[in-house]
Amino acid sequence: MTRVAMREEGLLASVRDALCRAESPRIAMVRPCTGEEEKRAVSEVLDSGILAQGPAVRDFEKAFAAFCGVEHAVAVANGTLALHAALLAAGVGEGAEVVTTPFSFIATANAVLMAGARPVFADVDPVTLNLDPESARSAVTPDTCAILVVHLYGRPCPMDAFRSLAQETGARLIEDACQAHGAEHRGRRAGALGDMGCFSFYATKNMTCGEGGMITTDDGEAASRVARLRFHGQEPGGRYVHRELGYNYRLTDVAASIGLCQLAKLPAMNGIRAGNAAIYDRLLGGLPGLEIPVRQDGIVHAYHQYTVRIRESLFGLDRDGLARLLRGLGVETGIHYPLPLHIYPQFRSLGYAWGDFPRAEQASREVLSLPVGPHLGADEVEYVAACIREVARRVAP
Repeated sequence: MTRVAMREEGLLASVRDALCRAESPRIAMVRPCTGEEEKRAVSEVLDSGILAQGPAVRDFEKAFAAFCGVEHAVAVANGTLALHAALLAAGVGEGAEVVTTPFSFIATANAVLMAGARPVFADVDPVTLNLDPESARSAVTPDTCAILVVHLYGRPCPMDAFRSLAQETGARLIEDACQAHGAEHRGRRAGALGDMGCFSFYATKNMTCGEGGMITTDDGEAASRVARLRFHGQEPGGRYVHRELGYNYRLTDVAASIGLCQLAKLPAMNGIRAGNAAIYDRLLGGLPGLEIPVRQDGIVHAYHQYTVRIRESLFGLDRDGLARLLRGLGVETGIHYPLPLHIYPQFRSLGYAWGDFPRAEQASREVLSLPVGPHLGADEVEYVAACIREVARRVAP
């Protein structure tokens, strides 16, 4: 056994003793919150005999557009395809550049490659970890066709600055809101803050269909283009009238029926997330070497993730060591994300390398996401916080 492993084993035993826990609970990082409503809705769709691109999809689109406060919403099969279709509808293609963040799930930048364009990364804000507007400004070139912002962890980007940048440069402004269902910036919801917004309804999201995606916009022409692209370029209402190359990106009515139920529950589920985040804020705020998410005026954070940062020199333990200890105490955690995007092979081949975006690279070594979803009770959140506080007390330098 290594010296590090021996130290962690001793810490684990001492923390268990201090918390008077002979056996640790099992606290999952995420669990979809579905119930009888979803079961009934799926049964109704199955009984209807209309399973694909039918009335449930249309109802879901209408309800989601109203929720976001936009004129149009177009459902697709998943969030990655939402990004791809939105980029194509924005005119992104061969030879174009898209300014975006290197600190996100890989689908953000993969969608740019799928559109035939080049992702041009800019560094992140050191506090929020969202794309930094000034860094993005320095990345704009005459070939910039779009700016793709990511509302990371459910916190909206500083959209006033990005709207100004888009207007100055003529670039389209697209929101990757795949983690930001119900988040708000100055009274407007994510999905209504740029030219188009893109959502995912994957199983781990604030609301889920299992898989699914949505593009939101006030631009009727863009909405029509996305609707064509999702169905092999077919003109809406014109069966076998295919105007352009398109794809099979359609959502099923089964998934849409689940989405309608989840959308109705979303405000309450987000409220639980916010309450759990407030418990963490209260119990973890002020711990040396552990930085909690900052609160900002005019921002409603959706808390898709509650992500802290661990500064080893002040905390006394690195991020990975804390994650291992929490796992031993029955607490699942996540690392979002362990590598910045520019380090992956498909982007390194474009000339990117370590050292290009130091703030994103540092974050990838320090971030740790704690369980925060609506599947948790306050007592479970308090247990997670108590574990971290006890570890911190014992490892403090």
